[in-house]
Amino acid sequence: MFGWEFPPHIAGGLGTACYGLTRGLSHAGVEVLFVVPKTYGDEDQSYVRLTGAGDITVSKRNFSFDEVKKKITFLEVGVNLLPYLSPEEFERFTSIDISESIKSTGSVFSANYQFTGGYGKNLMEEVARYALVASVIATENDFDVIHAHDWLTYPAGIAAKTASGKPLIVHIHATEFDRSGENINTSVFDIEKQGMEVADRVITVSNLTRNIVIEKYGIDPEKVITVYNAVESVKESKEIEIQKGVKGKIVTFLGRITYQKGPEYFVEAAYKVLQKNDQVHFVMAGSGDMMNKIIRRVAELGISTRFHFAGFLKGEEVANMFAMSDVYVMPSVSEPFGISPLEALRSNVPVIISKQSGVSEILTHAIKVDFWDIDAMADAMYGLLNYEGLSDMFRHYGKDEVDHLKWENAAIIVKGIYESII
Repeated sequence: MFGWEFPPHIAGGLGTACYGLTRGLSHAGVEVLFVVPKTYGDEDQSYVRLTGAGDITVSKRNFSFDEVKKKITFLEVGVNLLPYLSPEEFERFTSIDISESIKSTGSVFSANYQFTGGYGKNLMEEVARYALVASVIATENDFDVIHAHDWLTYPAGIAAKTASGKPLIVHIHATEFDRSGENINTSVFDIEKQGMEVADRVITVSNLTRNIVIEKYGIDPEKVITVYNAVESVKESKEIEIQKGVKGKIVTFLGRITYQKGPEYFVEAAYKVLQKNDQVHFVMAGSGDMMNKIIRRVAELGISTRFHFAGFLKGEEVANMFAMSDVYVMPSVSEPFGISPLEALRSNVPVIISKQSGVSEILTHAIKVDFWDIDAMADAMYGLLNYEGLSDMFRHYGKDEVDHLKWENAAIIVKGIYESII
């Protein structure tokens, strides 16, 4: 299995999903060798064998350029890149010859490559090196299936398949259409399309994403299968003693502050709520390319004393934030799935989600609104904040509903997909 991050070193929901799935697969009797660019030593390896690409030696003895395609199309990007961010942060696109890249960065026979494990300016080189290492791993390990998560690992998955002849599954957590709408960057689209075409099976996290893969990328529907995400169990909010630090109720947005996540709609709805109840506090937890724009808009609306920016949160910080929250809102413009509403519900927080999200396909006890309908969003916030019977109902039945969404169940489906292509 190829990924770009693994808890606790994560930048978003992708790493969380990878951890949950590998844990579920372990319970289903599947052994997973999970490859990341870099390991840190504090990862939970109870359910998975973790390997850092930087720990693999690439030499003339174990690698031949004939085993992997000579050209890989990929990106050189800004320091803020995540696997699924918008094109605003892309600096330039290029297509290079792997062998030429090696000449410019050091001999291919020089032992181990160094990986930052992040999404910085050297990502272009790291993606090429990661694909080379993938080819070595594929020839030196005994395995049945290759599983690659999101587009940064597709070149590695293709290289591993080319070297080993083993079947490849690509897992779609987001597409270029989710990040950019119809105004897509064709270079990103080409990378994704190549991965999907080479793959023996394509896993999507929702039917919303499955339809995009079929209709926009032209992939055979027979090989595209939806497997919904789940959520890891967390402490209930009543078990976490948190001092809010503010009076009044709290409405939370937790996610990347980018076009895809719809943060501007959250701000506009917050303004409307504050016209009716000026004691409510709104928290935006996350970071992203729209941060400055959102801060300016909050100032323009004159609501900065009731609007708080918490920065990027993870692990215990997320659990603590939910423990303080009275309502959670996910106003995504296009959300392939969305794990955070499940985390909120499991923490006894009622949720408002956009109809343009994959998770809306499986949640019944959540208020669903169109991302652009700030009036409906504000009404839903106001209702949950002011009518205890309403919030209690969504809190009780929502938690009961999400308790049945387990990674073990998703893993059983994934294991069946493995068996179907072996």
